[in-house]
Amino acid sequence: MTGRFEGRVCLVTGSTGIAEAAARALGREGGSVFVVSRTAEHANALADSLTADGGRASWRAADLTQEAEVEAAVVACAAEFGRLDCVYNVAGISARRFGDGPLHEMTLVGWEAAISANATSTFLVCRAAVRQMRKQGSGGALLNMSSALATSPEPRHFATAGYAASKGAVEAFSRSIAAYYAEAGIRVNVIAPGLVATPMSERAQADSEVLAFVRQRQPLAGGVLQADDLVGTALYLLSDDARMVTGQVVAVDGGWSLG
Repeated sequence: MTGRFEGRVCLVTGSTGIAEAAARALGREGGSVFVVSRTAEHANALADSLTADGGRASWRAADLTQEAEVEAAVVACAAEFGRLDCVYNVAGISARRFGDGPLHEMTLVGWEAAISANATSTFLVCRAAVRQMRKQGSGGALLNMSSALATSPEPRHFATAGYAASKGAVEAFSRSIAAYYAEAGIRVNVIAPGLVATPMSERAQADSEVLAFVRQRQPLAGGVLQADDLVGTALYLLSDDARMVTGQVVAVDGGWSLG
């Protein structure tokens, strides 16, 4: 470990899968990690584990689609650790269970669930974080989560138009705020992964036809990506190694977007 995040305070949304892998890596690199998740049990367990490993960590339960809860979470982070230097927005959902799917079958509830949980939550967390970073006056880094489906659709197995739209919104939003806040030293980038082994993708992982497809579509992985496969890129984009990188969408997809 290089200690790239020594003295840095990093807020991570989500507490399992990609978020958990990143939080653990940030802790190993010396960062103080503040975990924000809707599921208090998961957030608490992750923060406790990071602390047990010798790191500095805390947590707060919050519904990230709710303005007041997001604002309170960022205030709590700054109060706990004295500042906020970077944010990794991982938390999100597949809205399939709410009615997301092909357009002719999609429900309004499914559409709104996808936009709210994936795009609105990103907006609220970024806004609260930028306000805190501007107050500090020393810049910062935001990293948001998109998906290969935003630009490389797969109609046979992943026909969730609301989810794709929500992730496309995250990309456009991130470029816009990256341009506006560059003069303040606040960088904004995006990761767009392919199919990753997380609790959210359990349905796909249990489908042999989908797995056969993914082995072809993600040849570098030979199947489903692991959460740790995103860690190197995430930590690079959040660290000073990427101090001249902003407004970029980086595909970490095992080759999906080339297929």
